[in-house]
Amino acid sequence: MRRTFLLFTLISSFLITAQTVPAIQWQKSLGGTNRETAKSVQQTIDGGYIVAGYSASNDDDVSGNHGGYDYWIVKLNNSGNIQWQKSLGGGQFDYAESVQQTADEGYIIAGYSESNDGDVSGNHGDYDFWVVKLDNNGNIQWQKSLGGSSVDFAKSIQQTADGGYIVAGYSLSNDGDVTGHHNHYDYWIVKLDSSGNIQWQKSLGGNGEEIATSARQTTDGGYIVVGYSRSIDGDVTGNHGDSDYWAVKLDNVGNIQWQKSLGGSKADFASSVLQTSDGGYIIAGYSSSNDGDVTGLHGNPGDYPDYWIVKLNSNGNIQWQKSLGGIFGEFANSIQQTTDGGYIIAGESWSIDGDVGGHHGSTSSSDYWIVKLNNTGNILWEKSLGGFSNDIANFIQQTTDGGYIVAGESVSNEGDVSGHHGSTAFNDMWIVKLSADGLATNEVQSTKINIYPNPVKETLNFSEEVSKIKITDLSGKMVKQASASAKSVNVSTLAKGVYIISATTKSGESINSKIVKE
Repeated sequence: MRRTFLLFTLISSFLITAQTVPAIQWQKSLGGTNRETAKSVQQTIDGGYIVAGYSASNDDDVSGNHGGYDYWIVKLNNSGNIQWQKSLGGGQFDYAESVQQTADEGYIIAGYSESNDGDVSGNHGDYDFWVVKLDNNGNIQWQKSLGGSSVDFAKSIQQTADGGYIVAGYSLSNDGDVTGHHNHYDYWIVKLDSSGNIQWQKSLGGNGEEIATSARQTTDGGYIVVGYSRSIDGDVTGNHGDSDYWAVKLDNVGNIQWQKSLGGSKADFASSVLQTSDGGYIIAGYSSSNDGDVTGLHGNPGDYPDYWIVKLNSNGNIQWQKSLGGIFGEFANSIQQTTDGGYIIAGESWSIDGDVGGHHGSTSSSDYWIVKLNNTGNILWEKSLGGFSNDIANFIQQTTDGGYIVAGESVSNEGDVSGHHGSTAFNDMWIVKLSADGLATNEVQSTKINIYPNPVKETLNFSEEVSKIKITDLSGKMVKQASASAKSVNVSTLAKGVYIISATTKSGESINSKIVKE
């Protein structure tokens, strides 16, 4: 215990400018002898995980395939073992893109289907948005085919505060459920009630191509939507050339409040958006530009893209932007804000230089590339995960233990990857659980104050007086606070676990540290 205390004292007495890179706690290759892809993952209230994607197999981990690709929904326990799995679809191709656990502990899934048999009914022609509501055991409660006679692809779904759902994707239709089409693909945004009935729908775009990839409800009851646009008319203004990120803020009935074209003269594609704790927005995607709004590209403009991360304020104005990667190309697919106010990003990288370290194999194959940023976009750590073949991360989420769950696809069976099913010509779902990183709040321990003992049972002491003491758990929930100046705080009532403590010194410095309650 004395050695542990001395080590902690030394660490907390100096500036800590980097976090510990998380280790793999477990990894699972899921699938059969054909092809599987995981597109979305979420930790569930029981501590396990729900994974959505698609599969063409009907053996090994997969059963019940209806023909072609089916939605493949997999429930894992907290160790990554399968509790149940469901193949959902019909005789044609069905691709799940997004999943979320709902307030009733069931699940909502969105993607697209060209089937009109099996589990699927109501198809309008070609691909439709296909939205499926499951109970907690994976049984279908209801399903809806949404769209028109042309192709309609859903990419994102979220339960809304009223118990309904917001669905985002893109459409070529202008009949059936779809009205207001501009030309080519439009963003198609659909608000459903709790039973899956359409409350309103909006076609957004211009005469070019618009592809919506992500939508989230905002704190004012409206919605933020991102993807990319090639238009210079209709609903779209400010295009910089080729495709731009196109961020659209809607009110609660789908009317545009503001829209922003973000990018440069080359191709820029947004993949993921969320509202941040300060009321602004963080967007992740990839860009091969190095002009306009974009700086810091690692390769040649127009060649290989970098992750391009853009922080907007509440009005859609850029606060900062970062190009992350190397010279051979990076594609960011998912971003989440973390409990420390920073960001975690997942996608794929082909580089062995620049910001990228630890790449497996050669630049002829991709790795999962996980990047942790602080709240101003500086890299705290980065990690390449995979084997010698292609590995693509599609989604990441911070877990309640401060670690991360990552879902995607892999054709590797070496390096970090084991248990691949069938031929390495076909992907498996590859699910990776990472441990927590270093400090879980603001990467810098910006004071020489000592905090002891740690671990602590009853009283946590400070080497000088502090005020505005706040203690949060790893989900960000405040569990204790005190405003008066003190040199100690009683934590005896806290449950055992890991917490984040923040406080302010007399000189106004902020301290943030991780503590362990015994």
